[in-house]
Amino acid sequence: MELLPDLNRAPETIRHIHIMGICGTGMAALAGMLKSSGYEISGSDKSVYPPMSVFLEEIGITAHDGYGKQNLEPRPDLVIVGNVITRINPEAQALAEAKIPYLSFPQALAHFFIQSRTSLVVTGTHGKTTTSSILASCLNRAGLDPTFMIGGIVREFDANFRLGKGEHFVSEGDEYDTAFFDKESKFLHYRPDIAIITSVEFDHADIFTDLEAIKRSFKKFVSLLPKDGLIIAHLDDPNVMDVVRDAPCEVQGYGQNTNLDWSLHNVRAEGGITHFTARLHGKNWADFSVQLPGTHNCLNSLAVAAVLHRIGVTPAAINQGLKQFGGIKRRQEVRGVVNNITVIDDFAHHPTAVKETLKALKAAYPGQRLITVFEPRTNSSRRAVFQRDYVSCFDSADLVFIREPVPLDNVASDELFSSRQLADDLKKRGLHAQSCPDTDAILDSLLQILQAKDVVAILSNGGFDNIHQRLLEKLQSI
Repeated sequence: MELLPDLNRAPETIRHIHIMGICGTGMAALAGMLKSSGYEISGSDKSVYPPMSVFLEEIGITAHDGYGKQNLEPRPDLVIVGNVITRINPEAQALAEAKIPYLSFPQALAHFFIQSRTSLVVTGTHGKTTTSSILASCLNRAGLDPTFMIGGIVREFDANFRLGKGEHFVSEGDEYDTAFFDKESKFLHYRPDIAIITSVEFDHADIFTDLEAIKRSFKKFVSLLPKDGLIIAHLDDPNVMDVVRDAPCEVQGYGQNTNLDWSLHNVRAEGGITHFTARLHGKNWADFSVQLPGTHNCLNSLAVAAVLHRIGVTPAAINQGLKQFGGIKRRQEVRGVVNNITVIDDFAHHPTAVKETLKALKAAYPGQRLITVFEPRTNSSRRAVFQRDYVSCFDSADLVFIREPVPLDNVASDELFSSRQLADDLKKRGLHAQSCPDTDAILDSLLQILQAKDVVAILSNGGFDNIHQRLLEKLQSI
């Protein structure tokens, strides 16, 4: 049975909201925001276990373990359907049969929280989590009390969401599809007033056929901006330039090109702090400092400065916000230092993100060996689509260990990524590289070669079998 399109709406009276797929990071955050707003919330998921089960219990939400018709009793006024739900899910079938109004995650976010605020959307293939986190943090430091929903845990708030009283809503604009009943990108629901576009590259090979398909989605997003809106666009990127070419509003470019509205100059790292100068229309505008390594993070900060300038925040207040930004979990996060060996966790998985992350870490730890551990885990990285692109991404590393990925179902073997092939190709570039069948083999190899002052950068968008903590514990026992 199919969901009725006429029921894809929020009813006039809502007291009880049921969330399908409630244990996802974003869905649990939405549940918390709705609970704080006074709604009765229930939910369901395939596997309800800590830490998300504990989080939900602490805020008074009952989460049913498993999907089924019984979870829709008593009958809710509205059901929010997560991206993990398929049309053949038994609870989705029960929802269709019960004819209850329903929304997707981004529709719900827009209806309950975005539409009454000024929407600041940060999007792009890379950097959107970091950039949106910096923006939310700086708004808060400036006393503007923002609401936000972000894909990473912001250290300042120890959360990925916040329900503020200010006029601004900061969202991380994800180009991934919305739900089984809506295959368009999530960010098309976020009603942007001001947008940052950090980059546009091919990714998400499971839902986009090619770069042009991704660009079409970004162009749809750009068309949503109002005439009095603003796009802060990274115009060093020709793909970004293409997608904003017909924007209905003002576009301000940022990057390293001196001809842009906002340009980055004089980047220098000193004692764990990165300093840079922001130039506006070719003239020095302000000097800033951030506790983040790498030129790419300075560019992210520059984009935030441009948005804050539009809102009316002074350069001095922007600098205070940037200097005090404490980072995000899983973005160049130091998980521990044992025997003078530093273990770093990072979310990087796209070739460009891997390259920029390693380049930044090499600059942040000069004179130290950088050992990189990479797990291809996304739908794109487990396909051969990036096989050649990864070859030039590890040049900043001294040693590279690549885990063999778990094969994708229904993908031909000749279309799958090969860790062994990548290791062989990296060796041809003069790098010490090794493919490993599993996490245990990587740990065994690391323990044989690690020495004082080494930096171990572990790159994965997943939990990677808790490799970070396991490595730290093994180092302590040496």
